[in-house]
Amino acid sequence: MEIRGACIAGLGAYVPQRVLTNQDLCDIVDTSDQWIVEHTGIRERRMLAEDQATSDLAYEATLLALEDADIPADDIDLIIVASVTPDVPFPATASLLQAKLGVRGAGTYDLMSGCTGWVQALATGSQFIQSGSCERVLVVAAEALTRVTNWTDRSTCVLFGDGACAAVLEPCDPGQGLLSFAMDTQGDAAHLLTIPAGGSRTPMTPELLADHKDRLHMDGHEVFKLAVRGIPEIVGQTMEKAGLEFDDVDLCVMHQANIRIMDAAHRRLDIPYEKMVINLDKYGNTSAASLGIALHEHKCEKGIAPGDHILMVAFGAGFSLAAAVFRWV
Repeated sequence: MEIRGACIAGLGAYVPQRVLTNQDLCDIVDTSDQWIVEHTGIRERRMLAEDQATSDLAYEATLLALEDADIPADDIDLIIVASVTPDVPFPATASLLQAKLGVRGAGTYDLMSGCTGWVQALATGSQFIQSGSCERVLVVAAEALTRVTNWTDRSTCVLFGDGACAAVLEPCDPGQGLLSFAMDTQGDAAHLLTIPAGGSRTPMTPELLADHKDRLHMDGHEVFKLAVRGIPEIVGQTMEKAGLEFDDVDLCVMHQANIRIMDAAHRRLDIPYEKMVINLDKYGNTSAASLGIALHEHKCEKGIAPGDHILMVAFGAGFSLAAAVFRWV
């Protein structure tokens, strides 16, 4: 007996209206537009309004995904939200999103994994579809990274932006939708990308706040090396599981972190640049949301044909890696 497939039946994305340009950042820290573009590929990013939070971004993206799938919110059986910037430590942002949608009878939980969150949430949600436990799963990735950015650190404050994406997963024929996925974590490198204080290990104090330990800290050089080494390995595992060759990939959507990482991956994977989706210049690094935002934008502007093979690749905090291949329905 073949296991039924799990496909993306609806897709949505949302970014806040406020645009934060490289020139704006030049007024905050000692940097330049030329340096930022040459080292990151980013020209601008979005920043949520003072009265917005992560669940608000998630809600807007979800409405578009539900519209694309042509279903009411009440048809959702499970809501998974991937985020490292929740509205509050608890309850889960997924619970807050459920309330905004007015959904009853749906399970909810958050997945906190950083930049790999979208791929991991899609893979996790698909298991509920494939097993028959759920008929429709809402997967959301939403981040308000500008709320945890250290605006005195010129090496990181130029990188991050806010945004959200959402997908409605539904059953499909075997051999369609999600074909394979792979995940890997190198926990001994977790310290390279972290918020150092505020948890049970290091409770927040006035001194730690003054030292910006409640903000994101990253060793960008080491993260770069891990990403460039790890991407070919995780992609190779995923492609092998799917029984596909690299020539079979119609679209490669990678976590939009840094143009230099994407350039290195392009060379190592030998995937033509015209098959890669890149919108890093407009939105910066939106962590878990970046992949879905890029995929949604490509779908709206250029379309995705049934049968296209979509390779998704992510890397980030943990240090974690994740990849998945979908055959579009």
